Amino acid sequence: MPITVAALRETAAGERRVAITPEMAKKLRGKGLRVLLEHDAGRAAGFPDAAYAETEFADAAGVLAQADLLACVLPPEDAVFAGLREGSLVVGQLRPYGADQRIAALTARKLTAFSLELLPRTTRAQAMDVLSSQAAVAGYRAMLIAAEASPKFFPMLTTAAGTIRPSKVLVIGAGVAGLQAIATARRLGAQIEGYDVRPETREQVESLGAKFLDLGVSAAGSGGYARELSAEERAAQQQALAEHLKTIDVIVTTAAVPGRPAPKILTAAMVEGMKPGALIVDLAAEGGGNCELTRPGERVEHGGVVILGPLNLPAGAPLHASEMYARNVYNFVELLVHDGELRPDFDDELITRSCLSHAGETRFGA
Repeated sequence: MPITVAALRETAAGERRVAITPEMAKKLRGKGLRVLLEHDAGRAAGFPDAAYAETEFADAAGVLAQADLLACVLPPEDAVFAGLREGSLVVGQLRPYGADQRIAALTARKLTAFSLELLPRTTRAQAMDVLSSQAAVAGYRAMLIAAEASPKFFPMLTTAAGTIRPSKVLVIGAGVAGLQAIATARRLGAQIEGYDVRPETREQVESLGAKFLDLGVSAAGSGGYARELSAEERAAQQQALAEHLKTIDVIVTTAAVPGRPAPKILTAAMVEGMKPGALIVDLAAEGGGNCELTRPGERVEHGGVVILGPLNLPAGAPLHASEMYARNVYNFVELLVHDGELRPDFDDELITRSCLSHAGETRFGA
């Protein structure tokens, strides 16, 4: 019997993505794998059942009973794991940090689970790097939200009523999300600056046509992330940043590290020093926010400055986000299949470092 790779309709609030798109279903079948989906699994993402040629469908219980590998976008409810056969595989964004109960449920059911957020940030892992692919979507959407919510035009406009000066936009954090936000702001015609405590990002920021904001503080770290600043460095950074923010119209913050609270970069005092009508879009809201005043999922107004804390931005562009995510999943699944069988090679760093549980043992944190 061929390996059955399956996906359910996502049930998290507001989630519209799907883990297997029609394109990837075809590629999986080309590898000799069987694809089984819950009815309407891709509908919210723009992929009705009719788009999945030669793909089989069943209800959720039927999918789980037959699945050898379940692909997901976000972690399903723990009850879903009970519907899988012992020894089945689960692949997706399983949000392992602080998820002891979820990992215990996977372990108790003797499921082999891989959390793609844990993949090392190496060249070989790029094709399956869900953090990067979904961060690109989030950065793009964050800037569109900023352009819509700002009381000012982004580009310079010459009109019969006079010339409108372009908005001054600052993006804090020059990772994948930040760089995509910078590129989007540039396309929208804003006067754009980028800031990051990692000096090596200057070239990337400037390559997008933005000015790099140098505050005189460097925090180059390992693994592509910034190290934590010392108290003195943080004070120097905040003093210089606070002064600069007085001229900024829109700020998009993107500084986040998986498994840790988002660093607080913008204090209440900084916000109070900004001009009325200024806007902050905090992309790190799910981790508590880069702004001290951010409330996840809410709109806050403080002294005439508006702070937005949007959540799960990739779900707002579900078709392209799903296409990118499904390719990541497909590339990871290729590592698991050998000679028509699911046989993860635990000597492979990508397999080992992303594994949460296997054969009744918890691997995460081991």
